[in-house]
Amino acid sequence: MNTEAIERPLPKPTVEDYVSARLLEALVEGGLALRFLNEGLVRDAVGRAFQAWRALLAALLRLELDKLVRVARTEEERSWLMNRAVPRVPTTRMKALSQLLEEIGYAGGIYFATSTALELHDYQYNGPDPDLALSKFRDRQEAATAVVNLIKELANRIENLKQRMKWSDELENALNELRRGGIK
Repeated sequence: MNTEAIERPLPKPTVEDYVSARLLEALVEGGLALRFLNEGLVRDAVGRAFQAWRALLAALLRLELDKLVRVARTEEERSWLMNRAVPRVPTTRMKALSQLLEEIGYAGGIYFATSTALELHDYQYNGPDPDLALSKFRDRQEAATAVVNLIKELANRIENLKQRMKWSDELENALNELRRGGIK
């Protein structure tokens, strides 16, 4: 697994390579999530799955920035998208950003997958919760299943981007490695 890929500094969000770097980060983090699951480290796996999804959102936001700026309702929102949303993808705004992506054509549940990622994020900090007060997962198995499903969605969405961008051997290898890790 190319874990050094997530340690490299990110290119500037204005650079075309930013999308590739964030997709590679998403694939590597997804692979780490699966590895941690196999080792029984569910809360660590959950954290990696969340980071993988967040990296994918960053890539999609940068890839679609021109469209997103056009649908922004105010100049302040346009400025925020360009200067804050793309480089940082604030956790508190992930649902709203997912809604914007759906608005410009990313149908098929990106909003719901983001909701799952955020529920996993809560689980990472609160652990299982039989009462469902602090976490939406009653036990480790429910969270582990959500991780696998989120990583499947992530891999499929990244696979669908192949024709839209410059696709490197490094991305192809990372995607294949993720698929070999149990994601079909």
